[in-house]
Amino acid sequence: MHDARIPAIFEAAFEYDDIRIRIDIMQRLADGTWGLREVKSSGGLKDHYLDDIALQVYVARGAGVAVSSIELLHVNTAFVRGPGGIRWTDFFARLDVGDRVAVRLTDLTDRLPAMRDCLAMTGLPDAEPGKQCGTPYSCEFQDRCTADKPDDWIGWLPALSAARLDALKALGIDAISAIPEDFPLTSKQAVIRDVMASRRPFVAADLARLLQGYGPPACYLDFEAMSSPIPPYEGTRPYQTIPFQWSLHAVTGDGVLHHREFLADGDRDPRRRFAEALIETLNIFDGPIIVYSAYEKTTLRALAAYFPNLRAALHGIIDRLLDLLPIVRGAVYFPEFWFSNSIKTVAPALSPGFGYDDLDGIADGLAAAAAFSRLASGEISHREEIDRLRAALLAYCHRDTLAMVEVHGALQRLAARKR
Repeated sequence: MHDARIPAIFEAAFEYDDIRIRIDIMQRLADGTWGLREVKSSGGLKDHYLDDIALQVYVARGAGVAVSSIELLHVNTAFVRGPGGIRWTDFFARLDVGDRVAVRLTDLTDRLPAMRDCLAMTGLPDAEPGKQCGTPYSCEFQDRCTADKPDDWIGWLPALSAARLDALKALGIDAISAIPEDFPLTSKQAVIRDVMASRRPFVAADLARLLQGYGPPACYLDFEAMSSPIPPYEGTRPYQTIPFQWSLHAVTGDGVLHHREFLADGDRDPRRRFAEALIETLNIFDGPIIVYSAYEKTTLRALAAYFPNLRAALHGIIDRLLDLLPIVRGAVYFPEFWFSNSIKTVAPALSPGFGYDDLDGIADGLAAAAAFSRLASGEISHREEIDRLRAALLAYCHRDTLAMVEVHGALQRLAARKR
């Protein structure tokens, strides 16, 4: 810090009042004072950042550092990567948060004793698990704190308001299956309560009607995409969704199951080839295109807006889309769903023996995006590892569309029994 030739210090460590901190960047200013720079990968200021920064300022100033400027550096989501790569001075946005941090500093010393008391605890805090366990970050100890709860703990009931959760606690009710029939619940919550109490599946009487138009013949489509803070290709922005893979299962009128797939190389923007290959393949197969979220429609609309000459063909695909998720969400509930409508939970429940446990390394969308990001960045150079990751990506996306085939078939069988 005494060497004027050093313009900035990264991860600068200070201690004061028995508090140790590391500051992302300490920037030397022309007047001899210092600028504190907190760096975040988010696209803007979040309220809890201010408490973090305030504590850093408190310690740095207490340690004798003249901090005269306080800024948050966050990702500029309007930045577009040009042909020359990343211009880092444009990639980051700088926000002066000095005045807002000053407000947090006014009562910081009053709040420190409670923080120290918390850190000094030798046992679990006497706090009931609730929504605070995920705000502002997900607590890593949730499994411990819910270990003694019943499998159908009321805290798992979807969309249960805080007021009704408190009302159930006041009644001494801890399990969904024990909720009285006259307790006010939404129709979906009541279905879950009844299923957990009886352990018998719920199947809506009009399931067959809801499935009309879903084929066969039918196609089953799933996309994988990445959304990196650092735009990987020219013309892309931070956190922009870049689809790189699709899988398509198709059941033709004669009942034969076909499969087609696409996985980009990663060395260039995959969107046009992704779209062109999809258009070409879907021209082969008849029937509705079944998806399991609104994500595919959103992605296709973005592609149609970006590639005007593909717009008509992509909107033709959009017109064929049918979403299976609302039917599952509203017309079926099995005890094995365990309060989730995810395809990874629903498919094994409706089609016993089907699952994802045998997949090697990639078994969810986040892992798929992370793997392709590694491929696209050039981080991996060994051919063997590249081939392994690509095989894992293809296997995972194939499994997702096969899961839709299984779910649709199971729903058709349930509907037939209801007739």
